[in-house]
Amino acid sequence: MIAKTTRRAAAALLFALPLAPAHAQEFTAATDPARAQVRLPEPARPALPSLILIGDSTVRNGHDDGQGKGAQGQWGWGNPIAAYLDPAKINVVNRAVGGLSSRTYRTSDHWARTQPFIRKGDWVVMQFGHNDASPVNDSSRARGVLRGTGPEQEEIRNLLTGQPETVSTYGAYLRDYVAEIRAAGATPVICSPVIRKRWEADGVRVTRAGGNFAAWAAEVARQESVAFIDLNEWGARRYEALGKATVETLFPADTPQETVHTNWLGAAVNAQLVIAGLIQNKVLPDDVYLRRFAPDGSDDRPVADARKVRVEAPRDPGLPSLVMIGDSTVRSGGQNGAYGWGERIAAFFDTQRLNVVNNAIGGRSSRTFYTEGRWAAVLAQLKAGDTLLIQFGHNDGARIGDPAGKNRGSVPGVGDDTQQDTRPDGSPETVHSYGWYLKRYIADAHARGARVVVLSPVPHKDRWQPGQPRDFEQHAAWAEQAARESGAQFIDLTLRIAEAYRALGADRVDGFFADARTHTNDAGATFNAAQVVEGLKRLPGQPLQAFLKAPAH
Repeated sequence: MIAKTTRRAAAALLFALPLAPAHAQEFTAATDPARAQVRLPEPARPALPSLILIGDSTVRNGHDDGQGKGAQGQWGWGNPIAAYLDPAKINVVNRAVGGLSSRTYRTSDHWARTQPFIRKGDWVVMQFGHNDASPVNDSSRARGVLRGTGPEQEEIRNLLTGQPETVSTYGAYLRDYVAEIRAAGATPVICSPVIRKRWEADGVRVTRAGGNFAAWAAEVARQESVAFIDLNEWGARRYEALGKATVETLFPADTPQETVHTNWLGAAVNAQLVIAGLIQNKVLPDDVYLRRFAPDGSDDRPVADARKVRVEAPRDPGLPSLVMIGDSTVRSGGQNGAYGWGERIAAFFDTQRLNVVNNAIGGRSSRTFYTEGRWAAVLAQLKAGDTLLIQFGHNDGARIGDPAGKNRGSVPGVGDDTQQDTRPDGSPETVHSYGWYLKRYIADAHARGARVVVLSPVPHKDRWQPGQPRDFEQHAAWAEQAARESGAQFIDLTLRIAEAYRALGADRVDGFFADARTHTNDAGATFNAAQVVEGLKRLPGQPLQAFLKAPAH
């Protein structure tokens, strides 16, 4: 029986994932390779480059609709992966077909119908193997291949089609795809088959595929100098980290014997591993990723080790203090050349009369800064006359219950709604709204006699130009509402920095960042700190005006 905490975690994760469409009509999950009539998508925006996916049902299951069962149906990872990539910059075209092998994807003409969509500059990710071990020749599916990666061939009269056919090895089929993709000017990527849900006798270790299709896929990738994503090994490690009970929730509940085909939640886990592989192999441009993951499935945005980042104390307890709490956009500590605006704001103040105390820490959300006990340590130092600046939001959008989110997501909004999550140690946690955590900080600081200013998150590198959707629109609105309802002041830092970026232009702004889209370098941190100071100057009462340095002449 699955533990209650595991069920709660899975339910929360399913709730927070992109919703799977539900249809009343049911379809079989498998597709007959000889009679497959599925309608496959085309590039939505032909002017953009495309990430094209080919493979079997673990990539695109049946009609890609969950068989009318919603999130608990069978889903391939090629559906949820689209949520992690920017549709304004890249098409995700999932042309995998359930029931096919590396051989029958070609012989059923699906490959011929896919090739016209492959253009110079595109990427094609292939993942075959789950069906390739089937019989080479029978009257059912006739989809098996010869084992290995060599040049061996077998002449048959296909019992399913009645036609003569030359059957090759698994490796030979993969090499043919690679050659034809490159001939079209595109970049091939090979994935090993996704891991099966098969446990060793100890119930702790997952059984790897061993020296067959996973190893042969890796061998072809190595021989052809093609990027390789090891979904077999990475998936096994991810399952082992999650544990047997949680892994059960990644598969359809009505088919407990299922070991290959995941539900929507399991498909998202596999999609995160594919994203990690694309990042590790530097396949796609950095700016197309909306979410980034590491090979263990975790979000690869920096999460500072709390044991190595001490809570700063005021230099002179007798002076008033400007105290900051937030995430890595406030304090990055120089990691990979990144700095937050809170690390450059002291230069604008007379630090002989004002302590500037930056207690932001990378990778935190409004939730985790509170639950980790960081806030309690900061609060103990606050006193009457201090000013607290709060800026969270970059990590609050993580999906509640998703292990990749590292327990950082908060409930959307400012109300009293809650969701249940499970901590890494298995204990339950009641998760509150983004606004709830902000209001808690405000109330606690006010009780100590401190003034509070809430700031909306700094914008991303690619979300400030005219005509683009406003970055952090919801979090900015929630932050403003929380501040207003709690008697704090508010600076729309997202909008202020975006407007300042527009005045400079893209060439200058691009030089402000240490990574693809989030973290600023020294120059960018200094620029953003100046925008914070300008925002403070414009607040009613100008709370810190007396401590600002006189402008240089």
